[in-house]
Amino acid sequence: MASDLRRAAATAAELASVTGLAVAHDAALRETYAGAWQGLTHEEILGQYAEQYAAWKRGEPVRRGGGELETEVADRAAPVVLEHADKLPDAGTLVVVSHGGTIRTTIGRLLGLEAYHWEGLGGLSNCCWSVLGEGARGWRLLEHNAGTLPEPVLGDDD
Repeated sequence: MASDLRRAAATAAELASVTGLAVAHDAALRETYAGAWQGLTHEEILGQYAEQYAAWKRGEPVRRGGGELETEVADRAAPVVLEHADKLPDAGTLVVVSHGGTIRTTIGRLLGLEAYHWEGLGGLSNCCWSVLGEGARGWRLLEHNAGTLPEPVLGDDD
């Protein structure tokens, strides 16, 4: 499943071409809407919205540029992920292709972290992934911001 925005949809299409599986697109997986901040550079945001930016970085619930709160992003994205995960067969795998902010907030929600601590998960680089698994007490973060597949460990015996 994937966000219906262009870059995520294109990434999901590449994965689908390799796996032969279909992609379900969902607008709930779109990136955080940042209102007036949309399209601005970091420097422009600091120049025009310095106080709002500082409050956001302190962990205060801020509607950046009048846009969405991080908790609202998790409110729309996490239920979609859970709905699809619930439909998986035993030992099934769900791939979610979305955007850094949406993925971070969704992971934070699934792990049961307070919203203030979601920033501690760090960013997610383009074309990198996180792996979650279900444990005895809920979701567990197994990998985060991974960018390469594990290399096989080769011994020196022939």
